[in-house]
Amino acid sequence: MPLLKFFALSRHLLGGLIGLGLSALLVLGGTAHAQALKIGYVNTEKILRDSAPSKAADAKLQGEFSKRDKELQDLAARLKALGERLDRDAAVMQESDKVRRQREFAELEKDFQRKQREFREDFNQRRNEELSQIVERANRVIRSIAEAEKYDFILQEAVYASPQVDITEKVLRSLNAQR
Repeated sequence: MPLLKFFALSRHLLGGLIGLGLSALLVLGGTAHAQALKIGYVNTEKILRDSAPSKAADAKLQGEFSKRDKELQDLAARLKALGERLDRDAAVMQESDKVRRQREFAELEKDFQRKQREFREDFNQRRNEELSQIVERANRVIRSIAEAEKYDFILQEAVYASPQVDITEKVLRSLNAQR
């Protein structure tokens, strides 16, 4: 029986806390009486995936890094071929040739890993620079929409957002129009 009382009390307290949270939201409107808040939602992931500035940044990064990516692919193919040749010919090789080729393979593999790591670091740094510029532009657009349409809140992360408050398409149209 005490457990049932605990659950009943917990449910009552939870209802009170929810009521307090709603009251706090209403008071945030600036008046003591109930005032409707205008809330909007923006799907940032969609903005970063579908906007014209994002697509332009992708193309720019592709242009900047395609040559290095190709060089890495060629080096990986060389490394694979060398490893296969070493495995295939190891049984018939003289010990000195085998050691020399193993050393050559190890040096090439180390060089490949270093270049691959540098490529990833450089690419991630440039991608983050491009993304931060897109986020800044998107935030300016969101602020201008919020001010022009008198929004009280614009959320960029939510577990759920009704299509009625989702302004992502407006933000996309505005971002895509800015060239």
